[in-house]
Amino acid sequence: MNDSREILLTNDDGIDSPGIRALYDALSEVGNVTTVAPADDQSAVGRAMTYEVPVEEHELGYAVGGTPSDCVVAGLAELGPYPDIVVSGCNEGANMGAYVLGRSGTVSAAVEAAFFGVPAIAASLHIPQEEWGRDTTVPEYEEVANAVRYLVENATEAGVFEHAEYLNVNGSLPSEERAPMTVTRPSHVYDMDATRDNGVVTLHDNTWDQMESETLPDPEGTDRRAVHDGKISVSPLTAPHTTEHHDELDELAERF
Repeated sequence: MNDSREILLTNDDGIDSPGIRALYDALSEVGNVTTVAPADDQSAVGRAMTYEVPVEEHELGYAVGGTPSDCVVAGLAELGPYPDIVVSGCNEGANMGAYVLGRSGTVSAAVEAAFFGVPAIAASLHIPQEEWGRDTTVPEYEEVANAVRYLVENATEAGVFEHAEYLNVNGSLPSEERAPMTVTRPSHVYDMDATRDNGVVTLHDNTWDQMESETLPDPEGTDRRAVHDGKISVSPLTAPHTTEHHDELDELAERF
C-alpha cells in the first residue's frame, strides 16, 4: 500500500452502502483512506449544506449527519489528514448527462473538493431500470472501483488535473469481458415532463428509459453513449462557473 497518498472518501448513499465499501477496499491498496460520509442516504441533494453536523466514529472512518458537501468540508478542514485527492461514490445509479451534474450529491462532493483546489473523482454505477429497488452487492461495484483506483494511481502524475478539476466516472454492472475506459463529455440530452393527479404533480425523468433502447439519441463521445455501449466513461470537468464577454449585456448596462 502507498501510505504516502492521502485519499478522502465520501458518497451520498450513506456510509453503510456497498458502493463506498467497494471503493474503500480498492483504494486502500494504493493509499491511506479516510472516509467521511453521510450517516444516511443523501441522494440528489446537490451541494446543499447544513453547516452544523453531528459526527460519529465508524469502522470506515466518520459518519456525518449531513450532506456530501458537509462531509468534504469537514474532512478537509477538520477530521482527516489533508488529502491528495477526494473520491466520491460509488453511487448506486449512474450520474450522466450535463443536467445531472448539479443535482447529484455524488458529483457535488467532487465539485466541493474542486473549489478547495483538491483533485477529485466522482464514481457511479449504472443500474438497469428493471433492477432498480433490489439490494446491490459490493462485487457489483468492483469494476468501477478498480477503474477509480487506476485513475487515483495515475491521473495526477500524468498531468490530468492540470486541465480538469474533477473526473466524473460511470460504468455498468460487470460482465464476462472487462469494460474498456473511454474519455467522454456530458450528454446534453434532456427529457423531463410532469403529470398532475389529485393535486399532486409528479416529475418524470424519461432519459433513463432511453438507456434501455437501441435507439439511444446520445452521440458518440458522450457519457451516456459510452455506458450504453458497455464502456467505463470518464468525463474531465471543471467546477468554477465561467464568464464570457457579451457586447449586448455591456450595452444594456451602459444604458441603465
